[in-house]
Amino acid sequence: MFDWDDMRVFLAVARARKIAPAARALGLDPTTLTRRIARLEQALGARLFDLSMGERVLSEQGLAMMAHAERVESASLAAMEEATGKSRMLSGQVRLSVAEGFGTWVLAPGLADFHARHAGIRLDLISASGFLNPSKREADMALMLARPQRGRLSARRLGDYRLHLYAADAYLEQRGEPSSPAALLHHTLIGYVPDFIFSPELDYLNEVHAGLEAHLRATSINMQYRMIAESAGVGILPDFIGRRDRKLRSLLTDAVQITRSFWLVIHEDLRKLPRIEAVAQWLQERVAHMNTG
Repeated sequence: MFDWDDMRVFLAVARARKIAPAARALGLDPTTLTRRIARLEQALGARLFDLSMGERVLSEQGLAMMAHAERVESASLAAMEEATGKSRMLSGQVRLSVAEGFGTWVLAPGLADFHARHAGIRLDLISASGFLNPSKREADMALMLARPQRGRLSARRLGDYRLHLYAADAYLEQRGEPSSPAALLHHTLIGYVPDFIFSPELDYLNEVHAGLEAHLRATSINMQYRMIAESAGVGILPDFIGRRDRKLRSLLTDAVQITRSFWLVIHEDLRKLPRIEAVAQWLQERVAHMNTG
């Protein structure tokens, strides 16, 4: 048998991925916390964490343990609310993997509102190169551009967004406005670095016209936006970025219309946790605002 309170310690480390922040969250000494994790592993006869680049990453046994621990946590909170008749303030950490552009232009402006509503939730926005995988518990939630085909995951489409060709007025004054997709062959194009496109949904240029290649390339949509805004060339931007800059003009809007979707992906074991539901609701609101604001 093991001490049930060690389950709480295990969850804190699994979510923080480091001993020091987990200890601070629990009000424990880091040495004490480390000792309690070791005690739990010894009682279970299993290694729960692997060390990777200074972080404690859940092992295969840890992933299995995490699913049970979070169900225990949810049941305990529900029992406490039922017994006291009071709703407990939502708390805990949520790690959300998002594309950089969406995180910068859509989520960041709404974070103050989210924090005002759910001050107890620590929301981590991760915009690494590529989406973190909820099935491996690299993230609790991910906003992806395609529905995953495997894994114990819950996925639902939050909404669509559109992209168009954009160029700065200053660039168009010098080079002229393209009259057709084929005319783009004679313009300086801005786009992604092909070797670093982490999702096929980001490979736009072939949809516009066969043979188009970017001359100026970046892995970051924000860098591409800055290049376009500084008159370096023509590029494809989501409308939630391009239409915010009055110095940019959308081009060939009848001939070039690209649509993509945002999919909210959550590990099946987390889907009904109150803090996850709160973040999911907020994401739905931000997508709706993106399409109307």
